[in-house]
Amino acid sequence: MSGDMDYGKLPPEGEDHFHRLDAHLVATDTLMTTLDNIEETIEDKGMMVAYGAAGYGKTMSVNAALRKVAPDITYRLELRSGPTPRDIRHGLFHALGLPGEPPTRPIEFDTLLKDTLSETFRVLVCDEAQWMGRSSFEYWRHLWDDRHTNMAVIFAGGDDCYKVLKREPILASRIFIWQKLQRMPEDEVSATLPAFHSLWAGVDPKMIRGIDRAAAHGNFRNWTTITKHMLNGMKKKGLTEVNEDLVNWVYSKLGGV
Repeated sequence: MSGDMDYGKLPPEGEDHFHRLDAHLVATDTLMTTLDNIEETIEDKGMMVAYGAAGYGKTMSVNAALRKVAPDITYRLELRSGPTPRDIRHGLFHALGLPGEPPTRPIEFDTLLKDTLSETFRVLVCDEAQWMGRSSFEYWRHLWDDRHTNMAVIFAGGDDCYKVLKREPILASRIFIWQKLQRMPEDEVSATLPAFHSLWAGVDPKMIRGIDRAAAHGNFRNWTTITKHMLNGMKKKGLTEVNEDLVNWVYSKLGGV
């Protein structure tokens, strides 16, 4: 987060793009599906899981959807390194902007959080949810299950969060929507990139598909990295358009191409 006042809030749109690339948000099929699913989850006051491999746009899609439908009532946590229920308690304390010092006893802490989450409807977002184990997911269920709390919960994470939840029927049965984010099909890649960044506006779709097969593999984070290298290469080489030599130069920057 950029500062204490921003803790727990949705980040600015510009921070969604990898490498802080100056690019445009495009209404891809994935983004529109995420928007529909989040709207339904909020209406249901339920829990949703957006999961998939790294780079498929989970965080960007969730953030973009929430900026549209619930920007003022969304509170976001990003957890790292095997968080415990204690970490989630403290994360929620700061994300919700609660005053004073966090309670030292779990029972008092839980009472404070439940009372706060009962005051008004909120959307809680747990990003990087793949780091959580069973006890951490169970703690979210404990808060959500309380008959007084008033909230929807969105988990965004890698495949591991799906595996953990599916192993626990009591937890899995609480999830209202499961959304798996997958690689973008070639046709959608070639249609999306010119709208994503002006660099690709005049590039032959055949070249874009070739780059996708060789290096990007339908992964939007890969495409962001490739776009950044392309822009750097054009500046260094004094180019005004993408050509095969530049593409090969970018490949030299990437592993496994």
